[in-house]
Amino acid sequence: MALTLVIANKRYSSWSLRPWLVLSHFGIPFEEILIPLDQPDTRARILEHSPTGKVPCLIDGDVRVWESIAVIETIADWFPEHPVWPADKAARAHARAISAEMHSGFAALRQACPMNLGRDDRTFKDRGEGAAADVARIEAMWRETRARFGAGGPFLFGAFSAADAMYAPVVTRLDRYGWPVAADTQAYMDAVLSMPAMVAWTEAGRAEEWRAWADEVD
Repeated sequence: MALTLVIANKRYSSWSLRPWLVLSHFGIPFEEILIPLDQPDTRARILEHSPTGKVPCLIDGDVRVWESIAVIETIADWFPEHPVWPADKAARAHARAISAEMHSGFAALRQACPMNLGRDDRTFKDRGEGAAADVARIEAMWRETRARFGAGGPFLFGAFSAADAMYAPVVTRLDRYGWPVAADTQAYMDAVLSMPAMVAWTEAGRAEEWRAWADEVD
């Protein structure tokens, strides 16, 4: 199966990171098409591949799948030999629920702390009550999930799964903006940040020369 994943800048594109991380971690072969943001032809180039004008978009022949969570579900469907979702029924249901919550929620944190892998000043600044409430919810969610399902390893469900991919951009936000977190949160973040696939994405993002100035916030 010759897959292509259309993505945006690795420095900024949280939505692109999620399915890219799943494909890369599980060693599923694919080609990537990277279309930089904030260029005069960005939208036109994306529309050549994605009907929404947004990325990511997974392509297999005439099949087009957009929206990160739909792309991940499609990967799980097409490659059942890989544990994209936890095998246990209860864990899998929980993983899907928290992934959907990530997909639709935490707008205050997204706005206050855009994903920016090139951000090196980790001095924490107050980002507002809404962002703080989002972080509190995320920390509590991660803690509960790890307590219930994470005994087998350092990730939310022990082994890496789609749920970790969905929250990987949040991990980068908390890291790059120097957000003070609990020790167990930091341990989970360290596990995600040290994944070979995550390291590869981060290094590539930091090496990019394109800039999306709306995401270069103080």
